[in-house]
Amino acid sequence: MDRSWTSRQHRQRRWATAAIGLILAGALSGCGLTIPADPDGTLDSVSGGELRVGTSPDGDLVEVTRGDPTGTVVDLVDAFADSIDAEPTWTVASEETLVRMLEAGDLDLVAGGITPDTPWIDKAGVTRGYPGIEGADGRELVMLVPLGENAFLSKLESFLDAEVGS
Repeated sequence: MDRSWTSRQHRQRRWATAAIGLILAGALSGCGLTIPADPDGTLDSVSGGELRVGTSPDGDLVEVTRGDPTGTVVDLVDAFADSIDAEPTWTVASEETLVRMLEAGDLDLVAGGITPDTPWIDKAGVTRGYPGIEGADGRELVMLVPLGENAFLSKLESFLDAEVGS
C-alpha cells in the first residue's frame, strides 16, 4: 500500500471537513440566530407593545388600593417597561395564580416580594437576586419570566443591574 496515497486522502478529508464547517458557519450566521434567544419571542413582542405584569401585594414594594398597583417594585417595572418602549398592564393575584398565568403565556413578568428561595424555580425563569431594592427590608428580590425566554431575562437583568445593582 502506498503511504503517500493514504496521507493525501487524509489531507483531502481534513480540507473537505474544514470547508464544510466554514460553509455551515456562514449559513448559520446568516439565519438571524441570536444568543440568548427567546423561543416564544417575548422580548420582541413586548418591546414597543404591551408588557403583561403580575404582582401580589407586599408592603411598600407593592401596594394595591384602587386601579393599578403602586410601590417601589411597580416603579422599577414601569421604568423597565419605559426602557423597552412597552406599556405595562398589571394583574394582581396570588403568586400561585400568577405563576400559572406565566406558564400559560398570559403574563410576561411576575414581580413583587419574591425571594431567591422561591418554590417556582422549576416553573419560571428567575432573575439574579437584587438586595438593593428600596422597601425590601433587607431581602434579596427576584423577578420571574417565562421559562426559556433568555433574551427577555437578559434584558431585564441588564436593566436591574444598572438600576439597583446586583
